[in-house]
Amino acid sequence: MEGAAAAYAASRTEAGEDGIAGERTTSQAQRALVIAFTDPARATDEIELNGQLLTGLDLRTTSFTSKIAALVRDAGSTSAQVEHRGHLLRTEINTSGIVAAAALLELALAFHHPVQHEPDEARATIDRLRDHVRGADYAYYYDIAHYMAGLTLPAASTAWWINGEEQARTGWHALVRERQEQLRGAG
Repeated sequence: MEGAAAAYAASRTEAGEDGIAGERTTSQAQRALVIAFTDPARATDEIELNGQLLTGLDLRTTSFTSKIAALVRDAGSTSAQVEHRGHLLRTEINTSGIVAAAALLELALAFHHPVQHEPDEARATIDRLRDHVRGADYAYYYDIAHYMAGLTLPAASTAWWINGEEQARTGWHALVRERQEQLRGAG
């Protein structure tokens, strides 16, 4: 995750130097999302920076990514109304028809529910996610959702994982356990 965050920072910087505001803002939204999974406190600053970069731009998908990053940052919280905010955002995304954002939202909620120890809600989210990614570019989100929830895939993964499927499974599930630990420490 730190490697991805660094790559998005480099992309943001390069786009800024080249004067490509949309690419700079999109890179920042992706950076905020990645950091939201691992460091919620740090993610707040990244999300705020993305909000500043979005000012004056009409980038719907990037705006959705930023809102989803805020949900990931708040995943597991009992006071942040993650489920309610997710429902409202789902309606907004579905109205827009942006399938990639719909899939990303379900992935964020697929993180929230295992952190909250909500297996039934996690499975329902995975079912919605399956419908968004079937045959699509983001089919690996379906695998990741299973990994986060500690569930077995119903069929062999079609994704090619750089460090192997087991490391991907272990890494994504570890993010859930780490967030649970963070929340216990804050409580």
